[in-house]
Amino acid sequence: MSYPFSDIEKKWQKYWKDHKTFKVTEDENYPPEKRAYVLDMFPYPSGAGLHVGHPEGYTATDIYCRYLRMNGYAVLHPMGFDSFGLPAENYAIKTGTHPRITTKENIDTFRRQIQAFGFSYDWDRELATSDVDYYRWTQWIFLQLYKKGLAYETEAPINWCPSCLTGLANEEVKEGCCERCGTQVVRKNVRQWMLKITAYAERLLEDLEELDWPQSVKMMQRNWIGKSTGAEIDFHLAAPYESEKITVYTTRPDTIFGATYLVLAPEHPLVMRIVSGAQKDAVQQYIDETAKKTDLERTELAKKKTGVFTGAYAVNPLTKEPIPIWISDYILVSYGTGAIMAVPAHDERDWEFAQVFSLPVIQTVASEAEWKKKGAAGDYCAVPQACTAADGYAVNSGEFTGLPTREAIERVTDYAAANGFGKKAVNYKLRDWVFSRQRYWGEPIPLVHCPKCGVVPLDEKDLPLTLPETDSYTPSDTGESPLAKITEWVNTVCPHCGAPAHRETNTMPQWAGSCWYYLRYLDPHNAHSFCAKEKEAYWMPVNLYVGGAEHAVLHLLYARFWHKVLYDLGVVHTKEPFMRLVNQGMITSFAYQRANGSLVPVDEVVQTGDDAFEEKSTGEKLKRVIAKMSKSLKNVINPDEMIAQYGADSCRMYEMFMGPLDMSKPWNTQGLIGIFRFLEKIWAISEKELISCPVNDMSMPEHAEITKLLNKSIKKITEDTASLNFNTAISQMMIFVNTLGKYQTVPRFAWEAFVKLLAPYAPHLAEELWEKLGHTETIAYTQWPMFVEKFCIDSECTIVVQINGKVRDKFQAAVDLPKAELEALALKTEGAQRFLSDKQPKKVITVPNKLVNIVL
Repeated sequence: MSYPFSDIEKKWQKYWKDHKTFKVTEDENYPPEKRAYVLDMFPYPSGAGLHVGHPEGYTATDIYCRYLRMNGYAVLHPMGFDSFGLPAENYAIKTGTHPRITTKENIDTFRRQIQAFGFSYDWDRELATSDVDYYRWTQWIFLQLYKKGLAYETEAPINWCPSCLTGLANEEVKEGCCERCGTQVVRKNVRQWMLKITAYAERLLEDLEELDWPQSVKMMQRNWIGKSTGAEIDFHLAAPYESEKITVYTTRPDTIFGATYLVLAPEHPLVMRIVSGAQKDAVQQYIDETAKKTDLERTELAKKKTGVFTGAYAVNPLTKEPIPIWISDYILVSYGTGAIMAVPAHDERDWEFAQVFSLPVIQTVASEAEWKKKGAAGDYCAVPQACTAADGYAVNSGEFTGLPTREAIERVTDYAAANGFGKKAVNYKLRDWVFSRQRYWGEPIPLVHCPKCGVVPLDEKDLPLTLPETDSYTPSDTGESPLAKITEWVNTVCPHCGAPAHRETNTMPQWAGSCWYYLRYLDPHNAHSFCAKEKEAYWMPVNLYVGGAEHAVLHLLYARFWHKVLYDLGVVHTKEPFMRLVNQGMITSFAYQRANGSLVPVDEVVQTGDDAFEEKSTGEKLKRVIAKMSKSLKNVINPDEMIAQYGADSCRMYEMFMGPLDMSKPWNTQGLIGIFRFLEKIWAISEKELISCPVNDMSMPEHAEITKLLNKSIKKITEDTASLNFNTAISQMMIFVNTLGKYQTVPRFAWEAFVKLLAPYAPHLAEELWEKLGHTETIAYTQWPMFVEKFCIDSECTIVVQINGKVRDKFQAAVDLPKAELEALALKTEGAQRFLSDKQPKKVITVPNKLVNIVL
């Protein structure tokens, strides 16, 4: 009988659902070391559904969870959906369809596709961030943040579309233009709610050290937080603005003698107060142009430095020289103080700016070699040929000349503090979190604006504050959220004084719900608390968290911040939520590239040879490349189609067999077909006669071979599964199956053990094979097989024979055979004899258990 994968998979998926096979409860019989919380990153249920890249991480965690259960662990493995967000609202604006409807349809599609893979989730714990019962507790957490002084209202610059009259998230801006209408986006100050994540910057940085995370992710978070130590220096302005001062933050106060100009961010509040009449129009025009750029365009993407002189001057507090004050968009008002002292000799950006505008450059740091050569009396006044930020010795620096850089930094900082124009300072690149959107489809912020009492939080007993029904999802003319137009919802009374008041009309960003979902999984149906303390204590922290590297900073940083706040409130008992993090690599697809680098959709390509491709419409030769799966390139692989043709078990095993979990790799359906044939081979072996014999039987040569290989396979697959090296575990399975395929009969003990090894990887097939073996209970909780070490040790090894370093033959020999005997056997091999003839070796190099190299 051929392998009936479709019938088998439907049968066992129904069995798992009907029997709630993977439902887990808090059982104190499991000690803490035998509990595991394994988590997948929250998927956003888009209308496009899954492609084959999405299940890669889910498959990895599922294999690991099944392996843990078979090793006696209580395993929490939940799934839910990050269901607030922009796409559903954009669709609502276009079609009038309520976001709740499209979101539910998308979730149903995702759930169906996920369940088709046979993942062992506890579906009784499913949640969605847009469910009222869920976002009630998101609102509760927000109120705790507000009460702790970590949420505040301010005006903050956002992406603004002048045509749509709305704020846009970064995801809605494409090449500087509104995604919907194509209008140039500008930066505009809009009333926003902010979360004071900066209050936790140091703890977020320090506690990274405790985490078993990829070093690359830790480094990205460190860079995002961006801690630096230095000094704040005050530069008083020259006449007629002597009462004004500009404070700058610098990590190199030792270079202050080389500060030849100041630069302010165009948005700096001082700019329009000090600009001269002659420069006013140019400065205003520059400010208007800057407002059209994103922060990324102003910094990382800026190739050429631009700016405008304000007409005002400041006084360098150490040289007493007047220095000009400029504005430039490479300075952000949100970083540091929004102003810098420019030292072009020792800062690359300042150097580039000085070159464009012919500003003075003064060297104030000499390299060690230069200092030794010239000394204190050397000529360091000549304009340097290039800037350098390297440490060295202070030069052209008055009484500080000759000091090593580290000492000069300390001494100049102390001098500034002693003379009242500076102080030591710590700075972070991390900015407070813009926590509101002018959108409908998000969590309502549970605050009321009262003319008498100001901002007033709702009483916790009045939660949830639910979204009102509406037929219009278009923002108001003022750019406020669509909620602002629903007057019967907006108009309310103050919870404090009872006077007429109005509700907050901004909503929370999509990140809000995904900050804490891992905690709600612990107790998803609790109507009295976001999570019972005993359940949090039972499961937390998350033992393994698997997801894409694209979430390395924002989601993970935001979740860590919220968790630390909850820790401070005493409602969670761990400082960190996710102890171990693994980023799965991206599954890519083939794409086709023109000579100019642009990509061509797959359906516009014709193959003209083994590795030759052309564009249908133009005949241009194309190069096949690896690219991200994209609807526009039409290279997305639908998992529904793959499962229909080859089965879920084939897809699961192929995704793991493609390469190491953390590496990106291209999808190739031919590889999937190879895995399908492997599973067919397993099915064919299950049809063979099973022989009852003692476990690890060595009585016959074929049984001895199977026993040794089985134990080696158990050891290898156990170690590789535990360490998430699934591709090499599958390779070992193939070796074992190929060996069994040589024999007409199979020892029952070996087959049962192999089916257990297969169970986490191809669970549908394994359940069916387990039932064929006569078992009536699911294999999911059967004990994982054990190996016997003595059967894993080889008695023989392969010895490679080399002549002058080139392989000419090989032979089998007993392990640890003496060198003299190995050399004698090597010299007698056919390969050695053919090259030796009558020659005598110059020398023989022998590596025990590996090789014999004969040098002629």
